[in-house]
Amino acid sequence: MVDITHKNNTLRTAVAQAIVEVSKLETIEAIKNHKIPKGNVFEMAKTAGLFAAKRTSDMIPDCHPLPIEFTSVEYAIDELSVKVIVTIKTIYKTGIEVEAMHAASVVALTMYDMLKPVDKQVQISNIKLLEKKGGKSHYKTEGKHINAAVIVCSDTISAGQKEDKAGKAIIKKLETKEVAITEYTVIPDELEMIQGKVRDLCKTNQLVIFTGGTGLSPRDVTPEAIIPLLDQRIPGVEEAIRNYGQNRMPYAMLSRSVAGVIGNTIILALPGSTNGAKESMDAIFPAVLHAFNVLKGSRH
Repeated sequence: MVDITHKNNTLRTAVAQAIVEVSKLETIEAIKNHKIPKGNVFEMAKTAGLFAAKRTSDMIPDCHPLPIEFTSVEYAIDELSVKVIVTIKTIYKTGIEVEAMHAASVVALTMYDMLKPVDKQVQISNIKLLEKKGGKSHYKTEGKHINAAVIVCSDTISAGQKEDKAGKAIIKKLETKEVAITEYTVIPDELEMIQGKVRDLCKTNQLVIFTGGTGLSPRDVTPEAIIPLLDQRIPGVEEAIRNYGQNRMPYAMLSRSVAGVIGNTIILALPGSTNGAKESMDAIFPAVLHAFNVLKGSRH
C-alpha cells in the first residue's frame, strides 16, 4: 500500500453512482410495490452497500482500512433505469472514492441478483465517481505569488562542522508549492543575529522560516529571539506542528516551535532536525498558505 503516514487527517467525502437498467416497466412497478420474490430490493441492496463500503480494503489490495463515519444510499428512478447514488464521509489521511464506487457497485449487483428471477435483461452501467472533496483537492491556495526566506540557525553548521539538511528539506517542500525562495542562509544560533534577520526579511518576504534553535538547550534561543518581535502568535499552527510530530516521535513534545505574524509576514521557527523540519512542513502545508488570504483580507 502507498505510505500515508506523512498525511494529515481531513474530512473527505466521495459520491459515486451506478445505473441499473431493466427491460420492462413491470419490473420497476414490482420494485416499487415490493413484489420481487427475494424481498425489498432497495432495502436489501442498501444493506449490502453498507457492508461493501466498510469492507472495501478486504476486496481491493491497495485500499487502506479506514474509519467510515457516514454512508448514504439513495435511488432515483427514471423510466427503466434506477440510479444508485452512494455518499461516504470519513476523517482520515486518504480518500474514500474507491469505497464509494465499491459500495455503488455492490448495491447494483445486489439489485441485479434480486431482479433476475423476474427480468432476464437487467444491466449495470456507468459506475463512476461523481464528486470528491478533501485532501489535496480541498486546498486551493498555492504559493505562486509568495516569497519566502529560509534561515538555518546552528552554531555547528555555520562553523562548517555539519551539513545542513533541515533547511534544504524545507526549501524542497516550498518548491512543490511554487513558493519563490529569496534567501537561504545559515547563521549562528545567536539572539541578536536572529532578530536582525527577522527585521530585515520581513520587509521583502511574506514568509520567513527559521529552522533550528527550538530545543531545550540553553544555547537554543530562536524562540526567545522571535517571540518578542511578533505582532501576534498563531497558536493553532504551533499546536498542529507539535501534535503531528508527537504522533510520530514521542520527543516532539519537547520542541518549542513558534508561529506568528509581523505585519503581513508569517514567521515560523521549526525544529532543526531533518525529520523534525520535514514533519513540521507536512503538518501545516499547504493549509498554512491560506493565512495569506486572511492577511490580505484584513488590509481592506
